Amino acid sequence: MAKNNAVQLGKRKLIAKLNPKSPISEQYRTIRTNIQFSSVDEEIRTLMITSSGPTEGKSTTTANLAVVFAQQGKKVLLVDADMRKPTVHYTFGITNTYGLTNILTRQIELQEAVKTTDIPTLDVLTSGPIPPNPAELLSSKGMRDFFELGKEHYDMLIFDTPPVLAVTDAQVLANKCDGTILVVSSGKTEIESAQKTKDLLMSAKAKVLGVVLNNKKMEKTDYYYYYGTK
Repeated sequence: MAKNNAVQLGKRKLIAKLNPKSPISEQYRTIRTNIQFSSVDEEIRTLMITSSGPTEGKSTTTANLAVVFAQQGKKVLLVDADMRKPTVHYTFGITNTYGLTNILTRQIELQEAVKTTDIPTLDVLTSGPIPPNPAELLSSKGMRDFFELGKEHYDMLIFDTPPVLAVTDAQVLANKCDGTILVVSSGKTEIESAQKTKDLLMSAKAKVLGVVLNNKKMEKTDYYYYYGTK
Protein backbone atom coordinates (compact mmCIF):
# COMPACT_ATOMS: atom_id res chain seq x y z
CA MET A 1 0.00 0.00 0.00
CA ALA A 2 2.82 2.41 0.85
CA LYS A 3 4.44 1.78 -2.52
CA ASN A 4 1.19 2.54 -4.36
CA ASN A 5 0.83 5.77 -2.41
CA ALA A 6 4.38 6.74 -3.34
CA VAL A 7 3.69 6.07 -7.01
CA GLN A 8 0.50 8.15 -6.96
CA LEU A 9 2.30 10.99 -5.17
CA GLY A 10 5.04 10.89 -7.78
CA LYS A 11 2.63 10.96 -10.69
CA ARG A 12 0.89 14.00 -9.25
CA LYS A 13 4.15 15.92 -9.72
CA LEU A 14 3.73 15.67 -13.51
CA ILE A 15 1.52 18.72 -13.74
CA ALA A 16 2.66 19.47 -17.31
CA LYS A 17 1.02 16.18 -18.31
CA LEU A 18 -1.95 16.08 -15.93
CA ASN A 19 -2.98 19.73 -16.26
CA PRO A 20 -1.26 21.21 -19.33
CA LYS A 21 -3.42 24.37 -19.28
CA SER A 22 -2.48 25.35 -15.72
CA PRO A 23 -0.36 28.47 -15.05
CA ILE A 24 2.42 26.22 -13.68
CA SER A 25 2.51 24.18 -16.88
CA GLU A 26 2.70 27.43 -18.81
CA GLN A 27 5.74 28.38 -16.74
CA TYR A 28 7.45 25.11 -17.69
CA ARG A 29 6.78 25.92 -21.34
CA THR A 30 8.28 29.37 -20.80
CA ILE A 31 11.40 27.74 -19.34
CA ARG A 32 11.50 25.45 -22.39
CA THR A 33 11.38 28.45 -24.71
CA ASN A 34 14.10 30.26 -22.77
CA ILE A 35 16.33 27.19 -22.98
CA GLN A 36 15.82 26.99 -26.74
CA PHE A 37 16.70 30.66 -27.20
CA SER A 38 19.67 30.54 -24.83
CA SER A 39 21.97 29.11 -27.47
CA VAL A 40 21.58 30.69 -30.90
CA ASP A 41 24.54 29.02 -32.59
CA GLU A 42 23.85 25.41 -31.62
CA GLU A 43 20.85 23.39 -30.50
CA ILE A 44 20.69 22.24 -26.89
CA ARG A 45 20.56 18.46 -27.11
CA THR A 46 21.96 17.45 -23.72
CA LEU A 47 20.60 19.25 -20.66
CA MET A 48 21.46 18.76 -17.00
CA ILE A 49 19.23 19.88 -14.11
CA THR A 50 20.71 20.25 -10.64
CA SER A 51 20.41 22.18 -7.37
CA SER A 52 22.63 23.24 -4.49
CA GLY A 53 20.98 20.97 -1.92
CA PRO A 54 18.22 18.35 -1.58
CA THR A 55 14.44 18.94 -1.66
CA GLU A 56 14.64 22.08 -3.79
CA GLY A 57 12.47 20.63 -6.55
CA LYS A 58 15.07 19.73 -9.17
CA SER A 59 13.59 16.29 -9.92
CA THR A 60 10.06 17.67 -10.33
CA THR A 61 11.44 20.41 -12.57
CA THR A 62 13.41 17.87 -14.62
CA ALA A 63 10.41 15.59 -15.14
CA ASN A 64 8.09 18.40 -16.20
CA LEU A 65 10.66 19.91 -18.55
CA ALA A 66 11.06 16.50 -20.16
CA VAL A 67 7.28 16.36 -20.61
CA VAL A 68 6.96 19.81 -22.23
CA PHE A 69 9.87 19.15 -24.60
CA ALA A 70 8.21 15.87 -25.61
CA GLN A 71 4.86 17.64 -26.04
CA GLN A 72 6.61 19.86 -28.57
CA GLY A 73 7.31 16.77 -30.66
CA LYS A 74 10.94 16.19 -29.72
CA LYS A 75 12.04 12.64 -29.01
CA VAL A 76 13.24 12.94 -25.41
CA LEU A 77 15.08 10.61 -23.06
CA LEU A 78 14.84 11.53 -19.38
CA VAL A 79 17.85 10.03 -17.59
CA ASP A 80 18.00 9.56 -13.81
CA ALA A 81 21.67 10.28 -13.23
CA ASP A 82 21.12 10.64 -9.48
CA MET A 83 22.55 7.25 -8.68
CA ARG A 84 22.54 7.94 -4.94
CA LYS A 85 18.89 8.88 -4.31
CA PRO A 86 17.03 8.17 -7.56
CA THR A 87 13.40 9.30 -7.82
CA VAL A 88 12.44 9.25 -11.52
CA HIS A 89 11.00 5.73 -11.28
CA TYR A 90 8.66 6.90 -8.49
CA THR A 91 7.55 9.92 -10.50
CA PHE A 92 6.59 7.81 -13.51
CA GLY A 93 5.43 4.75 -11.56
CA ILE A 94 7.90 2.33 -13.16
CA THR A 95 10.38 -0.21 -11.84
CA ASN A 96 14.08 0.46 -11.27
CA THR A 97 15.43 -3.06 -11.59
CA TYR A 98 17.90 -2.00 -14.27
CA GLY A 99 18.91 1.30 -15.83
CA LEU A 100 21.82 3.68 -16.34
CA THR A 101 24.26 1.84 -14.08
CA ASN A 102 23.73 -1.38 -16.04
CA ILE A 103 24.43 0.41 -19.32
CA LEU A 104 27.60 2.06 -18.01
CA THR A 105 28.91 -1.29 -16.76
CA ARG A 106 28.12 -2.91 -20.15
CA GLN A 107 25.53 -5.29 -18.72
CA ILE A 108 22.66 -4.17 -20.94
CA GLU A 109 22.08 -2.19 -24.13
CA LEU A 110 20.41 1.22 -24.20
CA GLN A 111 17.29 0.14 -26.07
CA GLU A 112 16.77 -2.75 -23.64
CA ALA A 113 17.03 -0.47 -20.62
CA VAL A 114 14.80 2.47 -21.60
CA LYS A 115 11.12 2.46 -20.67
CA THR A 116 8.36 4.07 -22.67
CA THR A 117 5.77 6.37 -21.11
CA ASP A 118 2.22 7.26 -22.09
CA ILE A 119 3.65 10.38 -23.72
CA PRO A 120 4.50 9.14 -27.24
CA THR A 121 7.91 10.84 -27.64
CA LEU A 122 9.14 10.56 -24.05
CA ASP A 123 11.22 7.63 -22.83
CA VAL A 124 12.72 7.22 -19.37
CA LEU A 125 16.00 5.65 -18.27
CA THR A 126 15.97 4.97 -14.54
CA SER A 127 19.16 4.93 -12.48
CA GLY A 128 19.35 1.17 -12.05
CA PRO A 129 20.95 -0.41 -8.96
CA ILE A 130 22.78 2.09 -6.74
CA PRO A 131 26.53 1.60 -7.34
CA PRO A 132 29.40 2.18 -4.89
CA ASN A 133 31.14 4.58 -7.29
CA PRO A 134 28.64 6.94 -9.01
CA ALA A 135 31.15 9.71 -9.80
CA GLU A 136 33.55 7.25 -11.42
CA LEU A 137 30.76 5.81 -13.57
CA LEU A 138 29.70 9.28 -14.71
CA SER A 139 33.25 10.13 -15.77
CA SER A 140 33.87 6.77 -17.47
CA LYS A 141 34.31 5.98 -21.15
CA GLY A 142 30.99 4.17 -20.88
CA MET A 143 29.33 7.53 -20.13
CA ARG A 144 30.98 9.18 -23.13
CA ASP A 145 29.74 6.32 -25.30
CA PHE A 146 26.26 6.69 -23.78
CA PHE A 147 26.12 10.35 -24.82
CA GLU A 148 26.99 9.51 -28.41
CA LEU A 149 24.55 6.61 -28.61
CA GLY A 150 21.79 8.57 -26.90
CA LYS A 151 22.08 11.42 -29.40
CA GLU A 152 21.76 8.94 -32.25
CA HIS A 153 18.36 7.80 -30.97
CA TYR A 154 16.96 10.95 -29.34
CA ASP A 155 16.61 14.64 -30.09
CA MET A 156 17.27 15.50 -26.47
CA LEU A 157 18.79 13.90 -23.38
CA ILE A 158 17.72 15.45 -20.06
CA PHE A 159 19.64 14.44 -16.92
CA ASP A 160 18.41 14.60 -13.33
CA THR A 161 21.58 14.85 -11.20
CA PRO A 162 22.40 14.98 -7.48
CA PRO A 163 22.76 18.32 -5.64
CA VAL A 164 26.09 20.02 -6.35
CA LEU A 165 27.06 20.76 -2.75
CA ALA A 166 26.34 17.21 -1.59
CA VAL A 167 28.55 15.21 -3.99
CA THR A 168 30.75 15.75 -7.05
CA ASP A 169 28.53 13.84 -9.51
CA ALA A 170 26.87 16.90 -11.09
CA GLN A 171 30.22 18.63 -11.61
CA VAL A 172 31.55 15.53 -13.35
CA LEU A 173 28.61 15.54 -15.75
CA ALA A 174 28.35 19.30 -16.22
CA ASN A 175 31.01 19.82 -18.88
CA LYS A 176 29.64 16.94 -20.95
CA CYS A 177 26.23 18.63 -21.38
CA ASP A 178 25.28 21.42 -23.77
CA GLY A 179 23.60 23.26 -20.91
CA THR A 180 22.93 23.23 -17.17
CA ILE A 181 19.91 24.56 -15.28
CA LEU A 182 20.17 25.34 -11.56
CA VAL A 183 16.99 24.98 -9.49
CA VAL A 184 16.67 27.08 -6.33
CA SER A 185 13.81 27.03 -3.86
CA SER A 186 12.19 30.32 -2.91
CA GLY A 187 12.65 31.08 0.78
CA LYS A 188 14.79 27.98 1.30
CA THR A 189 17.96 28.08 -0.77
CA GLU A 190 20.56 30.32 0.85
CA ILE A 191 22.16 32.93 -1.39
CA GLU A 192 25.63 31.76 -0.37
CA SER A 193 24.79 28.16 -1.28
CA ALA A 194 23.43 29.17 -4.67
CA GLN A 195 26.52 31.28 -5.38
CA LYS A 196 28.88 28.51 -4.32
CA THR A 197 26.98 26.05 -6.51
CA LYS A 198 27.27 28.38 -9.50
CA ASP A 199 31.02 28.83 -8.85
CA LEU A 200 31.57 25.06 -8.66
CA LEU A 201 29.65 24.53 -11.90
CA MET A 202 31.61 27.26 -13.66
CA SER A 203 34.87 25.75 -12.39
CA ALA A 204 33.75 22.45 -13.90
CA LYS A 205 33.29 24.31 -17.23
CA ALA A 206 29.52 23.94 -17.17
CA LYS A 207 27.46 26.06 -19.53
CA VAL A 208 24.95 27.45 -17.02
CA LEU A 209 21.92 28.55 -19.02
CA GLY A 210 20.00 29.98 -16.09
CA VAL A 211 18.26 29.52 -12.77
CA VAL A 212 14.73 28.25 -12.09
CA LEU A 213 13.10 29.79 -9.01
CA ASN A 214 10.92 27.06 -7.54
CA ASN A 215 8.15 27.16 -4.91
CA LYS A 216 7.49 30.87 -5.39
CA LYS A 217 3.96 31.68 -4.28
CA MET A 218 1.94 33.17 -7.14
CA GLU A 219 -0.51 35.87 -6.20
CA LYS A 220 -3.88 35.83 -7.90
CA THR A 221 -3.15 39.29 -9.26
CA ASP A 222 0.02 37.95 -10.91
CA TYR A 223 -2.02 35.37 -12.78
CA TYR A 224 -4.43 37.98 -14.12
CA TYR A 225 -1.58 40.33 -14.98
CA TYR A 226 0.15 37.74 -17.15
CA TYR A 227 -2.83 35.99 -18.64
CA GLY A 228 -5.46 38.69 -18.74
CA THR A 229 -9.18 38.62 -17.96
CA LYS A 230 -12.32 38.89 -20.03
